[in-house]
Amino acid sequence: MLKEVAANRHAWGLLAKDQYERFRQALSERHSLLNRIITSDLGDLNGRRLIHLQCNTGADTVSLARLGATVTGVDLVPENVAYARRLAEDCGIFDATFIESDIMSLQGTHHDKYDIVFTSEGALCWLPDLRVWAATIRQLLRDDGFFYVFDGHPFYQIFDETTLASGDLTIKYPYFSREPDRDDIIGGYTTYPRQAESYCWNYSVGDVINSLIEAGLRIRRFNEYDMLYYDLGGMEMIEPGLFRHERYRTKLPFAFSLKATL
Repeated sequence: MLKEVAANRHAWGLLAKDQYERFRQALSERHSLLNRIITSDLGDLNGRRLIHLQCNTGADTVSLARLGATVTGVDLVPENVAYARRLAEDCGIFDATFIESDIMSLQGTHHDKYDIVFTSEGALCWLPDLRVWAATIRQLLRDDGFFYVFDGHPFYQIFDETTLASGDLTIKYPYFSREPDRDDIIGGYTTYPRQAESYCWNYSVGDVINSLIEAGLRIRRFNEYDMLYYDLGGMEMIEPGLFRHERYRTKLPFAFSLKATL
């Protein structure tokens, strides 16, 4: 395991209990925490086998199960997996499966096939190698299945997050850099931040698309949105799970979705 991945594994473990408690409360108030874009793109999930990569403490996995899917969640962090199992039981989901695994090594240990491979919301930047990620998706997919991702757009992520809300578009993170960015704080938009070393990787739109193409997938749809899945600062909630900054309405992409098949 890369030292950066090991550091992330430890850092995210510090947040697991807080995230579990937050999501348990949210799921007691809402049937699903998935935003409208995701649920519309996924379509009818009844009877579908779905694997959720980088499932965190299982909030979206439980939401997918409530929408009819038979779910398997995968996460690197043991604390996340333990709390995901607990969250599923709290919500009356007793047939969900959760696997502790680094996505970078999942190909060698898990050989089941799925109708849908799913990932979303802040997941991709924690992966050191999108080619391995894409090859893993290819292995997990049934011939008639599809892959779906909804995540932050690489373009807005180049800007300084502390000044973006005020209209200052200072470039802080080079778009084409492949070196991991180190931070001493983990968390912030779903939990109280904790002091812990963590690393994330920049990626471009081309990196995402080409990694999937090289793995043998066909891109069926790529959409971009001027909304984000959390309040980056100065944003207004447009609907549950989607926020927009009026300053950047129609001007700046904050999220994207992609659907691919074999």
